[in-house]
Amino acid sequence: MKILGISAFYHDSAAAIIENGNILAAAQEERFTRKKHDPAFPVNAVRFCLDYAGFSIDELDAVVFYDKPLLKFERLLETYYGFSPKGLKSFIMAIPVWLKEKMFLKRMIREELGKVQEFDRKKLKLLFPEHHLSHAASAFYPSGFEESAILTLDGVGEWATASICYGQGKDIKIIRELHFPHSLGLLYSAFTYFLGFRVNSGEYKLMGLAPYGNPHSPDVKKFQEIIKTTLTDIKPDGSIWLDQKYFNYATGLRMVKGEKWEQLFGFPTRKPEDKLEQHHCDLALAIQLVTEEVVFLMAEEARRLTGSENLCMAGGVALNCVANGKLLRSGIFKNIFIQPAAGDAGGALGAALAAHHLFFKKERIPSGAMDSMQGSYLGPEFSNMEIEQMARKYKAKFVRYDDFEKLAEKTAALIDQGNAIGWMQGRMEFGPRALGGRSILGDARNKEMQKKLNLKIKYRESFRPFAPSVLGETATDYFNIDTPSPYMLLVAPVQEKRMATLPDNYFELPLMDRLYIQRSDMPAVTHIDFSARVQSVHKETNPRYWALLKKMEERTGYGVVVNTSFNVRGEPIVCTPEDAYRCFMRTEMDFLVVGDYLFEKTAQPEWDKKDNWKEEFLLD
Repeated sequence: MKILGISAFYHDSAAAIIENGNILAAAQEERFTRKKHDPAFPVNAVRFCLDYAGFSIDELDAVVFYDKPLLKFERLLETYYGFSPKGLKSFIMAIPVWLKEKMFLKRMIREELGKVQEFDRKKLKLLFPEHHLSHAASAFYPSGFEESAILTLDGVGEWATASICYGQGKDIKIIRELHFPHSLGLLYSAFTYFLGFRVNSGEYKLMGLAPYGNPHSPDVKKFQEIIKTTLTDIKPDGSIWLDQKYFNYATGLRMVKGEKWEQLFGFPTRKPEDKLEQHHCDLALAIQLVTEEVVFLMAEEARRLTGSENLCMAGGVALNCVANGKLLRSGIFKNIFIQPAAGDAGGALGAALAAHHLFFKKERIPSGAMDSMQGSYLGPEFSNMEIEQMARKYKAKFVRYDDFEKLAEKTAALIDQGNAIGWMQGRMEFGPRALGGRSILGDARNKEMQKKLNLKIKYRESFRPFAPSVLGETATDYFNIDTPSPYMLLVAPVQEKRMATLPDNYFELPLMDRLYIQRSDMPAVTHIDFSARVQSVHKETNPRYWALLKKMEERTGYGVVVNTSFNVRGEPIVCTPEDAYRCFMRTEMDFLVVGDYLFEKTAQPEWDKKDNWKEEFLLD
């Protein structure tokens, strides 16, 4: 049984293909078009999936779209009717698009697939599971669990904004749902907007900013109280009610009613270019703590309703790795699996899996491994011939290594010497995290590395932390985590023995002064609150990356490196060798490793200064 899953038309469009329940390939459209969070129909991702699997469209048993557009249209109409006459401008903008395109989605899907290849349109079977069912399926079916509670959390699907489900064998039962306009995801996005970051892409910045809040400040407690008593009403089961007189997302063109928020919190909506002040950090911490409280309550309710010791999570809120780490350590559930492509991109995979097991009623046999996501390395990979073809195009100089052990040893030495390395190996990652397939690497012990990567390579805000990649078998030597974390979705504290003592006046210091105080013997990956977003690297799923970390351990005693995504600010993660080389030459990266090839910056021909990434990519 061959099934293609598709997500599109909101953000992070993607495609995924499965055969007999096994995941063959998956990729986001942004990686091919170079438009971050590209919402367009994923023509390129579909073409890649079909080519990789070797299937034609006529061979597919079904094409599955990740939500029900008519149900979403019903929500749109009822919302505008319920809030009328408010939202007329938004209504006038939205409805023509729906009438022209989304009401006729079946026709549009057939037309877009026709751009990939010719096929028999009468034969094509199109299926439309609900949005949160696609999320639930994306988490449960790849997990190694025979049965599990499932928690999905995002902004909004059709009506649902959160769900508690129970998965057992091939079946998923939806037990409880929270409905629009009440949404934990939209609440978090509202604060993302108010604090000057872009909605649907800046939420992770808000999460990274939160630890700069002063946990001892009365402002944090005051802000929490305002959120919990004025903006929201949080029930004991984790369901949440949002007072719509403070929000504008239901019918307006902005997330919040800014003047009301300014009165509540005592400062204006921050513009993206404005300097970050302590009150911004304190508010970020407050909403992060409230978010964690709601997630914990929902998790407890899921445990009560299902009785399961296992939990699967998906939806955009499941990318909040700080909340995930605390949830794991809480002991509410014994085991937790989070879909690495937890956002809408993962809905494409979930839609395909839901069709296989629920529509076609095919049995499910758990793999017995950690999970069946194959490390999330599900995208394209490139041959030596293609790498050399790129090098010829740019007259690039390289050294080819026939023995990868020697290349790993050389790269470890370069990292040890303080160099920043572009690293591209094997299949591209599916999901928002770089996991050693398309990464920029540095020395975790180097106290200047965070500043170098942020300011000279990523060109992004200096407060944003970097994650460690660590050998899976020795992760507990560095971090307080006792479970694999292959997808960088769990935040854990650095081991106490590695922590440095902070100055007595630490919380009185200016924000940027605090940033550069050394907090551990791995300063480049230790966030301001002594935490780290851990990726455990396993030989079974990424033998080359594991070998590099092993060489680092042999050379330095530390089997850990800084790992950040291979891109500049505003750019999608690189996909091809050409993407990698262009990013390498546009930044102050020192070396590039692509497959068996090592490129040294000083040996390369002069780069055209007019080829400026700032003109090509919008800042995120």
